[in-house]
Amino acid sequence: MVAAAIVLSACGGGAKDFIADNYSKTSQDGDVVLYSSKDPVGTTVSRIVDADEPAARSADGGNEYLRYDDDIVTVSSASGGGSTIKVEDIDGTYRSGGYAYLGPGFNPGSPAGGSSGSGGSGSAK
Repeated sequence: MVAAAIVLSACGGGAKDFIADNYSKTSQDGDVVLYSSKDPVGTTVSRIVDADEPAARSADGGNEYLRYDDDIVTVSSASGGGSTIKVEDIDGTYRSGGYAYLGPGFNPGSPAGGSSGSGGSGSAK
């Protein structure tokens, strides 16, 4: 039954729906939604990736970043144990260069047009 739920979640709306169905929502601010997981970062990321393979994946300083077509999922350690999952719609912030470089697959690698930092050479797609 659990496998069926994972398959249905993965087929329906991808990572965003899987996360909403399997983790506790703690807050929302516009297009940014926070969830909590009682599992550590590695276990939480593995479950999300098993449900919906990201287009790109990167890790930095204990955080894991998963890029999907329309979202960036960041999983980080939560104070007191477990992990925090942040789901951000990338239509505006990411495509306008609002994220720092996260590695291959996360273009643009630096702020678009160089207006708020060093100029990026990647194109926002």
